[in-house]
Amino acid sequence: MPSTLPSEAQGWFKSSHSGGNTTECVEASRLGETTAIRDSKAMEEGSLLFRPDSWTAFVSALQGGRLR
Repeated sequence: MPSTLPSEAQGWFKSSHSGGNTTECVEASRLGETTAIRDSKAMEEGSLLFRPDSWTAFVSALQGGRLR
C-alpha cells in the first residue's frame, strides 16, 4: 500500500532504466536509510517506502527476473 512520504524527503531522481522520452518513469529518493519509490506520472498516489533489507531483497528479485 502506498504511503505518504515525509516532507523531509528530497532529491528525487529518475531510474537509470527510465530512458529519455519514455512514458514509464520511476523516481527514487533517500530518507535516511529508507528508500522511497514513486511513479513520476502519479506522484499524488504516494510512495512505496523500503527499509534497507527490504530494498536489497526487492532489487535482487528484479535483477533475478523473479518479478514482472
